[in-house]
Amino acid sequence: QVQLVESGGGLVQAGGSLRLSCAASGSIFSINAMGWYRQAPGKQRELVAANTSGGSTNYADSVKGRFTISRDNAKNTVYLQMNSLKPEDTAVYHCAAAVLGLTFNYWGQGTQVTVSS
Repeated sequence: QVQLVESGGGLVQAGGSLRLSCAASGSIFSINAMGWYRQAPGKQRELVAANTSGGSTNYADSVKGRFTISRDNAKNTVYLQMNSLKPEDTAVYHCAAAVLGLTFNYWGQGTQVTVSS
């Protein structure tokens, strides 16, 4: 079992920055990848960024150049640095972990990010 707890969401003006954090606990040795998803009202959940234990990273086209995912293995924490935020980035952001494979099968409770214009 893996537990994920997000923090760092909030309200920010367009052009501003936020950093989300996700602390993992439990069977963290079995985590192969961690990522961030988001879901806006009325829209499907989408992958924002992901990072594998092997070092591979990928981003949604809509956030490339603005968002950066990083991991601190000593703290069992993954971060999402979000710069140049846009109103369309408004969503609930969920941390996710892929255990015993590369399918995300553990989820945090989510943190709200609201970007005002």
